[in-house]
Amino acid sequence: MKKYTSVEDFINGFPQWETALRKLHDIVLQQDELEETIKWGAPTYTFKGKNIVGLGAFKSYVGLWFFQGVFLKDASQVLMNAQEGKTKAMRQWRFNSEEDIVPDLVSNYIQEAIQNQRDGKEVKPVRKSKTLEVPKELQEVLTSNNDLEAAFSKLSLSKRREYAEYIDTAKREATKQSRLAKIIPMILEGAGLNDKYR
Repeated sequence: MKKYTSVEDFINGFPQWETALRKLHDIVLQQDELEETIKWGAPTYTFKGKNIVGLGAFKSYVGLWFFQGVFLKDASQVLMNAQEGKTKAMRQWRFNSEEDIVPDLVSNYIQEAIQNQRDGKEVKPVRKSKTLEVPKELQEVLTSNNDLEAAFSKLSLSKRREYAEYIDTAKREATKQSRLAKIIPMILEGAGLNDKYR
C-alpha cells in the first residue's frame, strides 16, 4: 500500500472515494481539539498526542479507525473489529458509499472518542515477558555440557531467547536435533543466531 505524505495526497490517491473522503475529512476537522497528522501513510487525528481516529480507504469502502474504539458505546452498531482475536482496542467504521456518511452521527462518535481519551480510557499494549523459557531439548544439551552452558549464560538475553525460540518452533523432533547440532558451535563461539543479519 502506498504511503502518502499529506492528506491531499491521500485523498487524491483514491479518486473513486474522493467525495466520501472529503466529507469524512471535513467532519473530523470540525473537532477543534484534534490535530491532523500523517501516520502509517494515512491521515490520523490526535488529542494531546494520543491517536483518536484515522481515515482509511480501500477498493470497496472508506472508513474511520477509532484507536480506542473498544470503549465507544456504539449504540448504532456500526463498529467492527477488523482482526478478531488480534485487535484489542481498535474498531473501524466502514462506509460503502458517500450516502452512508451521516455527519452528526460520525461527529458524535468522534466526540465520544475524545472524551474517552480525556477520561483515560485506554488499552495498554501487553509487554512481552522478560523471562527466558528454554525448551527441554536445549536444556538437556546445556545441562550435559558445562562449557556450552557457561557460553550460553554469557550470551545476552535476546540472543538466548533467539536460540530458545529457534529450537521451540521446530515441529518435528528430527528438526529440533538438526537445529541443535547447528547452534552448539555458534553458542560456544559466543555468536548469536542472527548475528550475520545484524
